Amino acid sequence: MKKLIKWFTAFAIIGALAGCARTAPVEQIHSTVSAGHTADQVKTAILKAGLHREWIMSEAGPGVIKGRLQARDHSVEVRIPYSATRYSILYESSMNLKAKDGNIHKNYNRWVHNLDHDIQLNLSAGAAL
Repeated sequence: MKKLIKWFTAFAIIGALAGCARTAPVEQIHSTVSAGHTADQVKTAILKAGLHREWIMSEAGPGVIKGRLQARDHSVEVRIPYSATRYSILYESSMNLKAKDGNIHKNYNRWVHNLDHDIQLNLSAGAAL
Protein backbone atom coordinates (compact mmCIF):
# COMPACT_ATOMS: atom_id res chain seq x y z
CA MET A 1 0.00 0.00 0.00
CA LYS A 2 2.87 2.40 0.80
CA LYS A 3 4.36 1.72 -2.61
CA LEU A 4 1.06 2.63 -4.28
CA ILE A 5 0.90 5.92 -2.35
CA LYS A 6 4.49 6.76 -3.35
CA TRP A 7 3.71 6.09 -7.03
CA PHE A 8 0.54 8.17 -6.87
CA THR A 9 2.44 11.03 -5.22
CA ALA A 10 5.19 10.86 -7.86
CA PHE A 11 2.65 10.98 -10.71
CA ALA A 12 0.83 13.89 -9.06
CA ILE A 13 4.06 15.88 -8.77
CA ILE A 14 5.05 15.13 -12.37
CA GLY A 15 1.58 16.13 -13.57
CA ALA A 16 1.73 19.38 -11.62
CA LEU A 17 5.15 20.25 -13.04
CA ALA A 18 4.02 19.47 -16.59
CA GLY A 19 1.07 21.82 -16.13
CA CYS A 20 3.44 24.66 -15.23
CA ALA A 21 4.87 24.76 -18.75
CA ARG A 22 2.54 27.53 -19.87
CA THR A 23 4.81 29.26 -22.35
CA ALA A 24 5.70 28.35 -25.91
CA PRO A 25 7.61 30.05 -28.72
CA VAL A 26 5.71 32.95 -30.30
CA GLU A 27 4.26 31.71 -33.57
CA GLN A 28 4.08 34.01 -36.58
CA ILE A 29 1.36 32.93 -39.02
CA HIS A 30 2.11 33.20 -42.76
CA SER A 31 -0.68 31.96 -45.03
CA THR A 32 -1.14 31.97 -48.76
CA VAL A 33 -4.49 32.76 -50.33
CA SER A 34 -5.79 30.65 -53.19
CA ALA A 35 -6.02 32.27 -56.59
CA GLY A 36 -9.14 34.18 -57.48
CA HIS A 37 -9.40 36.40 -54.40
CA THR A 38 -8.98 40.15 -54.33
CA ALA A 39 -7.25 42.13 -51.61
CA ASP A 40 -10.67 43.44 -50.55
CA GLN A 41 -11.98 39.89 -50.14
CA VAL A 42 -8.97 39.01 -47.98
CA LYS A 43 -9.52 42.15 -45.92
CA THR A 44 -13.21 41.27 -45.46
CA ALA A 45 -12.32 37.72 -44.43
CA ILE A 46 -9.86 39.02 -41.83
CA LEU A 47 -12.30 41.57 -40.40
CA LYS A 48 -15.13 39.02 -40.29
CA ALA A 49 -12.92 36.44 -38.55
CA GLY A 50 -11.80 39.04 -36.03
CA LEU A 51 -15.38 40.00 -35.27
CA HIS A 52 -16.34 36.34 -34.83
CA ARG A 53 -13.44 35.76 -32.39
CA GLU A 54 -14.08 39.06 -30.54
CA TRP A 55 -10.89 40.76 -31.71
CA ILE A 56 -10.95 44.54 -32.11
CA MET A 57 -9.81 45.12 -35.67
CA SER A 58 -8.81 48.44 -37.23
CA GLU A 59 -7.18 49.47 -40.47
CA ALA A 60 -3.62 50.67 -39.95
CA GLY A 61 -2.91 51.72 -43.52
CA PRO A 62 -3.13 50.22 -46.99
CA GLY A 63 -2.87 46.44 -46.74
CA VAL A 64 -2.47 46.35 -42.94
CA ILE A 65 -4.96 45.57 -40.17
CA LYS A 66 -4.21 45.85 -36.45
CA GLY A 67 -5.91 43.37 -34.16
CA ARG A 68 -6.33 43.53 -30.39
CA LEU A 69 -7.76 40.85 -28.15
CA GLN A 70 -8.66 41.43 -24.51
CA ALA A 71 -9.25 38.29 -22.44
CA ARG A 72 -9.82 39.00 -18.75
CA ASP A 73 -6.62 40.75 -17.60
CA HIS A 74 -4.60 39.59 -20.63
CA SER A 75 -4.30 41.45 -23.91
CA VAL A 76 -2.42 41.00 -27.15
CA GLU A 77 -1.89 43.12 -30.25
CA VAL A 78 -1.06 41.76 -33.69
CA ARG A 79 -0.36 43.29 -37.09
CA ILE A 80 -1.93 41.60 -40.12
CA PRO A 81 -0.41 42.63 -43.45
CA TYR A 82 -2.43 41.25 -46.36
CA SER A 83 -2.68 41.18 -50.14
CA ALA A 84 -4.68 39.24 -52.70
CA THR A 85 -2.20 36.35 -52.46
CA ARG A 86 -1.17 36.15 -48.78
CA TYR A 87 -1.55 37.42 -45.24
CA SER A 88 0.40 37.13 -42.01
CA ILE A 89 -0.50 37.42 -38.34
CA LEU A 90 2.48 38.96 -36.57
CA TYR A 91 2.91 39.46 -32.84
CA GLU A 92 3.38 43.09 -31.77
CA SER A 93 2.84 43.33 -28.01
CA SER A 94 1.01 41.85 -25.06
CA MET A 95 0.18 42.37 -21.43
CA ASN A 96 0.19 39.65 -18.74
CA LEU A 97 1.09 36.88 -21.21
CA LYS A 98 4.60 36.15 -19.90
CA ALA A 99 6.21 37.32 -23.15
CA LYS A 100 9.97 37.04 -22.81
CA ASP A 101 12.88 35.86 -24.97
CA GLY A 102 10.66 34.81 -27.90
CA ASN A 103 8.24 32.87 -25.69
CA ILE A 104 4.69 33.71 -24.67
CA HIS A 105 1.77 32.13 -22.84
CA LYS A 106 0.53 29.24 -24.97
CA ASN A 107 -2.96 30.78 -25.19
CA TYR A 108 -1.55 33.36 -27.60
CA ASN A 109 -0.72 30.66 -30.15
CA ARG A 110 -4.19 29.15 -29.74
CA TRP A 111 -5.83 32.54 -30.26
CA VAL A 112 -3.92 33.33 -33.47
CA HIS A 113 -4.42 29.81 -34.84
CA ASN A 114 -8.17 30.16 -34.24
CA LEU A 115 -8.14 33.54 -35.99
CA ASP A 116 -6.18 32.08 -38.93
CA HIS A 117 -8.60 29.14 -39.14
CA ASP A 118 -11.59 31.47 -39.29
CA ILE A 119 -9.91 33.63 -41.96
CA GLN A 120 -9.35 30.50 -44.05
CA LEU A 121 -12.99 29.45 -43.59
CA ASN A 122 -14.18 32.89 -44.64
CA LEU A 123 -12.00 32.84 -47.73
CA SER A 124 -13.24 29.40 -48.72
CA ALA A 125 -16.85 30.55 -48.23
CA GLY A 126 -16.33 33.62 -50.41
CA ALA A 127 -16.00 36.07 -47.48
CA ALA A 128 -19.40 37.60 -48.15
CA LEU A 129 -20.68 39.72 -45.26
